Amino acid sequence: MRRLLVLVTAVVAALALSPALPAAAAPGTPVVFVHGYTGSASNWTTAISVFRAGGYSSSELFTYEYNSYGNNITNAQGLASYVSQVRARTGASKVDIVNHSMGGLVSLWYVKQLGGAQYVRKLASIAGANHGTTYAGACLIYVTCQQMYPGSSFVNTLSSGDETPGSTTYGTWYSPCDGIIIPYTSTVLSGATNNYVACQTHIGFLTDTITLTQIRSFLN
Repeated sequence: MRRLLVLVTAVVAALALSPALPAAAAPGTPVVFVHGYTGSASNWTTAISVFRAGGYSSSELFTYEYNSYGNNITNAQGLASYVSQVRARTGASKVDIVNHSMGGLVSLWYVKQLGGAQYVRKLASIAGANHGTTYAGACLIYVTCQQMYPGSSFVNTLSSGDETPGSTTYGTWYSPCDGIIIPYTSTVLSGATNNYVACQTHIGFLTDTITLTQIRSFLN
């Protein structure tokens, strides 16, 4: 019994002198996905699977939805509010944004016109309508499409001055096979890492696991 007591005492002393366990790792930067015209959160099903396969948890992946037929300034204001909610929920100081199509305009207006650059670490634009698309001529009945047409005051505002403001790191993915972003080079941003994809359709990008994996690596 005495020997057992001595042994227990020695073990307790050793534990007291051992270094403390390291604190749990801080969560990664949360990702906010922003869909395109007439899109929804369901557009990001494949992307979320790719990101989860790469180590992201469900609690780090968020999808912002907005009114495709409203006004992209209002949509950008909604994104600003959503990012604030994500930051509060996760405790993160910044988020990463991944957008598609018209989501590029919504994201860029938030970052450039609403001061969002201070809250966005990296921004990845997939086939973004960043300088407009003539395809929007088919839906000019809606304000969002009017804003998405090349030469609109909305597009001209985003294109003036620094296209990639703040400390945010920007990347784009664009393809001549897009078919919706016309011209397809509209996605390219001065100051961004612009990735040419040999042949991918506009909607095909959303299930292109190779491109989505590249974007995941870009964020990491």
